[in-house]
Amino acid sequence: MVKTMTPQEAWDKLQNQSTSAKTVLLDVRTTMEFEYIGHPVGALHVPLMEAPAWNTDPDFCTKVREILHRSHDINPEDLTILTICRSGVRSETAAELLTAAGFKSVYNVIEGFEGDRNEKKHRGEINGWRFHGLPWEQS
Repeated sequence: MVKTMTPQEAWDKLQNQSTSAKTVLLDVRTTMEFEYIGHPVGALHVPLMEAPAWNTDPDFCTKVREILHRSHDINPEDLTILTICRSGVRSETAAELLTAAGFKSVYNVIEGFEGDRNEKKHRGEINGWRFHGLPWEQS
C-alpha cells in the first residue's frame, strides 16, 4: 500500500525540508495537462503515460532516476518523492512503480492537482492542489 499525503501536507513538507532530507514533487500527468492546465510551482515532470495510447511508459522509473540525478546532487533513491496527477489515481500507480523499483520514500498526493469531480462533473471545486490555493503556474 502506498503512503499518502494531502496537498497541504505535501506543500508543507516541500517548504520545511532540510538539505539532508530532500523532497521533490513529481507530476506524472501528460505533457498537455502539465503545460496547459497548469502544475504545482517547482514540480518535476515525467509523464506516466501519454495520449492517445494511454499505456504506462515502460521506461518511467528510468526517466525519473535520470531527471532526479540531473536536478539533485544526491542518490535519487534517497529522496522523498511526492507523486501528483489530476486526481490521485495515476500518481498512485506511479508511486507503486517507484516503490517497486527501489525508491525508499514515496508518497501519493491524494486529491491530485485538479481534485475530484463534483455533481456537475467539474473538477477544482471540491478538493485538489488548486482548490486549496497552493502555488501553481502554467507553461
